[in-house]
Amino acid sequence: MANRVYVVGVGMTKFDKPGSREDGDYPRLAKEAGTKALDDAGVSYREVEQAYVGYVYGESTSGQRAVYELGMTGIPVVNVNNNCSTGSTALYLAAEAIRGGRSDCVLALGFEKMRPGSLGTTYDDREQPMMRHIQALCELYDPVFPPAPWMFGAAGREHMERYGSTAEHFAKIGEKNHRHSANNPYSQFQDVYTLEDILNSREIYSPLTKLQCSPTSDGSAAAILVSEAYVERHGLAGKSVEIVGQSMTTDNESTFDGTAKNIIGYDMNVRASRAVYEQSGLGPEDFGVIELHDCFSANELLLYEALGLCGEGEAPKLIDAGETTYGGKWVVNPSGGLISKGHPLGATGLAQCAELTWQLRGTAAARQVDGLDAALQHNIGLGGAAVVTAYQRAER
Repeated sequence: MANRVYVVGVGMTKFDKPGSREDGDYPRLAKEAGTKALDDAGVSYREVEQAYVGYVYGESTSGQRAVYELGMTGIPVVNVNNNCSTGSTALYLAAEAIRGGRSDCVLALGFEKMRPGSLGTTYDDREQPMMRHIQALCELYDPVFPPAPWMFGAAGREHMERYGSTAEHFAKIGEKNHRHSANNPYSQFQDVYTLEDILNSREIYSPLTKLQCSPTSDGSAAAILVSEAYVERHGLAGKSVEIVGQSMTTDNESTFDGTAKNIIGYDMNVRASRAVYEQSGLGPEDFGVIELHDCFSANELLLYEALGLCGEGEAPKLIDAGETTYGGKWVVNPSGGLISKGHPLGATGLAQCAELTWQLRGTAAARQVDGLDAALQHNIGLGGAAVVTAYQRAER
């Protein structure tokens, strides 16, 4: 029987425009987030038995260099890279170490120091890992550079063609997430925009405008995960949040079934979320707060359906009814999400974990959603991996 896993400490830096912090090199970002997580847990770094450190852009063993800012204790440090799901992959691996009984106290840390502008490639002398996905989508929609907004925007167009969603539905998601981020001191952007502002901002790839797209960001986030025995030994139940379900899925043949939505991971998301619902005994209706991967507003809309908040083709009704913001059935991305909080790739999944931990503890300040029993996290990286995690307060 697998050991139970608890989050007892979280921390993160403010997410910022690349290069805007004078002290913004990755070791200092990692030190800030890691120290906050350790202090939050009341744990010394010497008690940490393993570390999983995620980043996408960086040299080999950057993970070691990052955690050496916290201490040099000789523990295993594993470098993790899984595209945009890197942070949640580090979280998943840390939880696996607890579940398997190999450790009682594990650090999951993610960071990114990015370059401004659209994401690019590092190595041009070999096939790119997304090439098969791009070629498959080229058969459906004419390619446009940069590829990321084209890929997610194409999935949005497909939804419009099949189900009648409109540009306004996607823009409403951008408006919501920017509005939510105004209450998040860690958010890269804290500006509130009208729906007209969102619709009239620069078009990136229709239906996506600039204010519906996540930016490049610098930042770091971290979590301390421990076993049930550790919680009891150190009296940490009051601050603990339990991971009651967690699943990682990767591409299978359905990714290339001739639909744009599966090329960007829809089927992966369905399989990961259903596995978590089965593990936890919870369903979509049980999660008052959801932090999900809104790299583009089109992905958030599709995720309403993939995660089972509604049936296929019904996301526009959910949006029009205001069911995914304060006062609705769910508060989706109270942090502002990737669109407004920012998206330093290696840190995103762990920042989601931090937000949900604060929400379940009741310490999310102006963002707090009242009466929470459970929260859901979704993070995806194309090429591909989807990670879904369900949390409950430990006293449950």
